[in-house]
Amino acid sequence: MSNNNGLVIKESAHSFEDTYSKLISVLEANPNLKVILELDHSKNAGSVDLALRPTRIVLFGNPKLGTPLMAASGTTAIDLPQKIVVFQEKDTVHVCYNDPEYLKSRHSINDQEEILTKVSGALDKITNACTQ
Repeated sequence: MSNNNGLVIKESAHSFEDTYSKLISVLEANPNLKVILELDHSKNAGSVDLALRPTRIVLFGNPKLGTPLMAASGTTAIDLPQKIVVFQEKDTVHVCYNDPEYLKSRHSINDQEEILTKVSGALDKITNACTQ
């Protein structure tokens, strides 16, 4: 796991398709989370005759956690709902998301430590489940 410019990036031990499938399964199995959107950047690139390595993003959320963050700072809505991107570079598959500590700093959220800690733990657990 690495943290670069507010991003948490993990290397997956699985293929791109397996990693992404596991991610969707984990999200859909959690009754507190709702998958809002899946976007296949590679497919979209292909629709205009451009090539892009496998790259998909999923947007998902839990309004019980996201709403207080947006109430604390309206600009937080630009980064919510949460998103996780799965992408492949050469033979390595990566999973990446915004570090909640970065969101705290970026949006000057000062009074939501419990929620930010819960979100950090959930994102770590979700991404570990699809990468390990």
